[in-house]
Amino acid sequence: MVVDSHVHIFPSNIFSAIWQWFDENAWPIRYRLSTSRVLEYLLSRGVNHVIALQYAHKTGISRMLNRYMAKKCSEFPNSVTGLATVFPGESNAEEILKEAFNNGLKGIKLHAHVQCFDMNATEMDIIFDLCESEKKPIVMHVGREPKSTSYHCDPYIICSAKKLERVLQTFPKLKICVPHLGFDEFSDYRELIEKYDNLWLDTTMVLTDYFPIENAVELDCFRVDRIMYGSDFPNIPYAWDRELKWLKTSGLPYDSLEWILQKSAHNFFKLDK
Repeated sequence: MVVDSHVHIFPSNIFSAIWQWFDENAWPIRYRLSTSRVLEYLLSRGVNHVIALQYAHKTGISRMLNRYMAKKCSEFPNSVTGLATVFPGESNAEEILKEAFNNGLKGIKLHAHVQCFDMNATEMDIIFDLCESEKKPIVMHVGREPKSTSYHCDPYIICSAKKLERVLQTFPKLKICVPHLGFDEFSDYRELIEKYDNLWLDTTMVLTDYFPIENAVELDCFRVDRIMYGSDFPNIPYAWDRELKWLKTSGLPYDSLEWILQKSAHNFFKLDK
């Protein structure tokens, strides 16, 4: 069984704006598909379950995005799990998230590079407190890479493994997943998942030999029960299954692959088995 723990869906106008930004500032998007086509594409090619993510790039749109996510999940009731979003610091953040959880969304997605938040800022406590008490996980892009000069903040200032460790210590029952294996602080994040049982990482884009990573990621050195496979589909510049092929030929034991491709995600998101 394969669970893709990192798939993006957005309304068509926001998808178009994101793809235009990538064209100008990052890489060419290979798969320019509508939300329904994104989900159908993966589920028809051997992916058994999709974790659908989104993020609000400004205040005032979170509630709309969350309702959109809930609607799309209802169209794929047994094979898609959706996460909510909120813009850190916006008014009524707690109310927005409670509504999203009541509508069936199973956690939240935050992206520090886009939303320009400092995870140690006081305004974040509202989000962390609620998710901890409601037992809702957070997928939070707080690794420093991949960065862009087009962001309105410097990820190297607001993101670091040390900053995340303060969150893990303050909210020990809050489950957090950091995408991209914490790129570029791989060794620091490898140590954190050994130290903290409330931290997971996903593999998104760092197993594909796309980024110029100085030292190859040795996945067999990581705690595999805290590693989840994620594709970043559809916002990728290469074939959708490139990372799956890497895993298939990696030489990792079957038990490790089972954790990475399925069991870690089941534990993190509490998926029905």
